[in-house]
Amino acid sequence: MKKRMKKLLVSLTALLAAVGLLLELGPVTAQADAPYKTYTVDGYGYVTETQTAYLPYETITKIGEESLSGPTDFTLLDDGYMYILDSGNKRVVVSDMEANLVTTFGEDTLVNPRGMYVTAEHICYVADRDAKQIFVFDENGELIRSYGRPTEAMYGETQDFLPVKIVVNAAGTMYVICESNTNGIVEISPVEGGTFLGYFGTNSTNASLWNIIWRSIQTDAQRAKSQSNIPATPDNMAIDEKGLIYTVTRGEELDTLKRLNIAGVNMIEPDAYEEVPAAVAVGNHDNVFVASQMGYIYEYNNEGNLLFVFGGSDDGQQRIGLSTKVEAIQISTDDKIYVLDSDKAQIQVYEPTEFTSYLHTALYLFSKGRYSESKEPLQQVLQMNNLFDYANMAMGKALYKEENYEEALKYSRLAKDFDGYSDSFWEIRNVWLKHNLTAVVIILIVLFVLVKGIGLLDRKKHILDKPRAVLHRFGEYRVVRQLRYMFTFMRHPIDGCYGIKHEGRVSVLSANILLVFAIVFYIINKYFCGFLLKNVREGSYDVVSDAGMIIIGLLLIVGCNYLMCTINDGEGKLKYIYCSLIYSAGPYIILIPFVFLLSHVVTYNETFFVELAMLVMAVWVAVLVFISIKEINNYTVTETFKIIFLTVFTILIVCLLAFIIYVLWSQVFDFLQSLAGEVVYRIGS
Repeated sequence: MKKRMKKLLVSLTALLAAVGLLLELGPVTAQADAPYKTYTVDGYGYVTETQTAYLPYETITKIGEESLSGPTDFTLLDDGYMYILDSGNKRVVVSDMEANLVTTFGEDTLVNPRGMYVTAEHICYVADRDAKQIFVFDENGELIRSYGRPTEAMYGETQDFLPVKIVVNAAGTMYVICESNTNGIVEISPVEGGTFLGYFGTNSTNASLWNIIWRSIQTDAQRAKSQSNIPATPDNMAIDEKGLIYTVTRGEELDTLKRLNIAGVNMIEPDAYEEVPAAVAVGNHDNVFVASQMGYIYEYNNEGNLLFVFGGSDDGQQRIGLSTKVEAIQISTDDKIYVLDSDKAQIQVYEPTEFTSYLHTALYLFSKGRYSESKEPLQQVLQMNNLFDYANMAMGKALYKEENYEEALKYSRLAKDFDGYSDSFWEIRNVWLKHNLTAVVIILIVLFVLVKGIGLLDRKKHILDKPRAVLHRFGEYRVVRQLRYMFTFMRHPIDGCYGIKHEGRVSVLSANILLVFAIVFYIINKYFCGFLLKNVREGSYDVVSDAGMIIIGLLLIVGCNYLMCTINDGEGKLKYIYCSLIYSAGPYIILIPFVFLLSHVVTYNETFFVELAMLVMAVWVAVLVFISIKEINNYTVTETFKIIFLTVFTILIVCLLAFIIYVLWSQVFDFLQSLAGEVVYRIGS
């Protein structure tokens, strides 16, 4: 599953940008109560629209009668209090969940506060960038201590201390993100006035082979001007009740979201990522939320599977549920999502729909191993949306735990859960073999005895003479002999090329018939192979396009190869090249039906056999193509490699020319269309 999904891993930025453009053009009508659409990622890794997961609930613009100015962080406490870091006013504002003002503090202490963390005991930690301090306030808002730049040598003698985000674990250890500090998260113990414990969760560098080679040949001046290959600094973080640290870092692609254990090792692999993350929060059901700076909200399950993405950027119409510049995200005990917008100086609140509430219940029960209990809420989810892949996957796993393998197989297939499908199929196959292995062995023995008996009777009574004569007469037809020649060509390609070139053992008709067989087998294997090896959506067929691409590709290869051979004194005629290349596909035509059958009986543990068969097939075909080009044109090995290289180069040139012609024609067509429209308009007016 992991390997398959990694091929399909997606970034949603382009899609969400397009949705943002639609929002600017006018209200979205897909959801009556939400100014945005909700998306998920299906089992194939494609972004697909789904029903609304969260609805805008309210917008908090004031705390009591107090207005906010450039707020940059906030915290929700389980006992119903909300702490907001009102950075523009250099203070912390405390309210209840109804936005009634409780108190404010920090006005005479804070300089440029950027991040905040509040414990369950109402101890408030504030990361103040310009003060270069971590300020700690008690439950009454009184400053009780502060922590400045670590003095330990391993912190870095020239490294500044510019704290912008902070979280604190149950032991009081502080994890601080410092601006421009690429060494990682600063870990500080509260003992002895603050002890630097080291750097935590350092991001890796992306040093490609090309960058290493390029920097090695640059001068010192060029290296100084080029971008340094240094780790990125996390943008924000959160901590859960187990002490695991969640970070988000822009530009890290699949490592944008991390869940770090005590050793700093990442424990989550998201299947989608946000390019400009602003904040991260931990949910109540082993789920994780990431908010983008533009206002899009991503929800993942405990394994990193994207459940939903929704929200968007406000275009100035001040619509509830849309943001301008997100700074922080928090989840309340009743699963409402709170999103802090610094530009608007307000908090957007979203509430889960009934669909999402059922999903969260199932999510929590499933993550705790209570599979049977998770079935009821999963059934509710599937009644509302039977195509929601995560619910189908979870239902399949729950049924698998109950040893209901037939039903588990069905739900795993609906969810495109290849791991779950493989496990269920393994169990079903074992049960079938257990009940039918004896019968299968008896049938094979009976068939073996029957074949031997018929052979013995044939030798004594000649009972197969008439069928043998019919087959012999059928085999003497010219086109049948030409088709059978494929087996000779596969086993003895040098002699086979001689037969094509000098003995007329094949024809264009026989080559075309083999081409039809190859196309038909390709299409059958593509759309009807075993589920675990299928690379297309179920129910999605594009047969005409597949056949057209094969034919166009073949003609392009044959034409370019013939052109290069003609220029380079090749002896092959167009007919010989065409026929020899098609006959070189003989291993594919012979082996692909067996691969097709094998794909229906293997599990993931045995797909190696299919992959091996495909590799043997590809190598065999490649060898036959090489020999056919060499023998048909009477080339040496070196000349053959040269012709193949020139053929590939010519194909690229032809494709480039075709693309240029297509672009130019599109422009001409658009011009003529606009001209015709103008003429019609002039005539009409």
